[in-house]
Amino acid sequence: MSERVSWVPEGVDTGRPSAARLYDYLLGGGHNFAADRALAEKFLQAQPNARAIARLNRAFLRRAVLFMIERGIRQFLDLGSGIPTVGNVHEIAQKADPEARVVYVDFEEVAVAHSQLILEQDPRATIIQEDMTKPAEVLAAARYSGLVDFAEPVGVLTAGVFHFVPPQADPNAIVAAYRDAVPVGSYLAVSQFTQDLQPEEMAGIVEVMKKSQNPMYPRTKAEIEALFDGFELEEPGIVPTPLWRPESTNTDDPDKAGIYAAVGRKV
Repeated sequence: MSERVSWVPEGVDTGRPSAARLYDYLLGGGHNFAADRALAEKFLQAQPNARAIARLNRAFLRRAVLFMIERGIRQFLDLGSGIPTVGNVHEIAQKADPEARVVYVDFEEVAVAHSQLILEQDPRATIIQEDMTKPAEVLAAARYSGLVDFAEPVGVLTAGVFHFVPPQADPNAIVAAYRDAVPVGSYLAVSQFTQDLQPEEMAGIVEVMKKSQNPMYPRTKAEIEALFDGFELEEPGIVPTPLWRPESTNTDDPDKAGIYAAVGRKV
C-alpha cells in the first residue's frame, strides 16, 4: 500500500523505492517511505557499513565545496543533488561567501519539492528538475536560471550519483559535455561506488539496487579516472572518501569506504 502525506508531490509512487530517498534514510533523514526503508534494510544487509559510507560521502562533498571556494569558485552546479539534508551545498558555500550561487539538479520529485521549499527565500540558489544525463537540457536550464555565468569558472559537483549512470549512457561523454560548457579553471568533483573496495559487498549492493528505480553500476579506479579527461586531478588523486583531504585525524577505515572520491581542475 502506498503512503500519502502532505509533503508528497502529486503523482509520486511512494510504493516504488528510489535511491534519493534511500540515501536520505541512510543519512537519518525523514523524507522516505516504507518501500525505501525496506530496500535500505536489504542494502544494509549487503553492506553493513552503508550508513558510514553515506556519511563519509556527504563529508567529502562538504570538503570539496570548501576546497573550490578557497580556489575562487563562487558558483556551483550540483548534479543529482538529492533530498536536502544537513550541510547542503548552498549552506556550505554561502557560509564561506554569502554571494556564492548554487544551481541544484535532480529529477526525483520529492527531492525537487523539498529543494524548492527550502530555497524559496534564497535568491542565490535554485533547483531545476532535469536529468543530469541530458547535459544539453541541464545546461540550458542552468543558463535560464541566471545563477550560473558560464564565462566564469564553475564548480561541477557529482557526489554519489554517477554510479547510477549505466555504461550504455556513455558517462564519459556526459562529463565531457559539462566540461566543454565551463571555462578553464573550473572544477569537477566526483564520488562514486567502486568494486575495488569490498567487492563482495559491492556485488550484494548491485543485486539489491536492481529492485529499485535506480540500478547501480560501480566503477574501477581507472574508469573513474577516465571521467576526468581534460581535468588535472588535485592531490591526493582518486582515493577512498575519508582519505580525500581529511580535516582532522581520520579513524574511518578507507578499505570499507565503498566510494572513491576525487576533484579535478579543467586545464
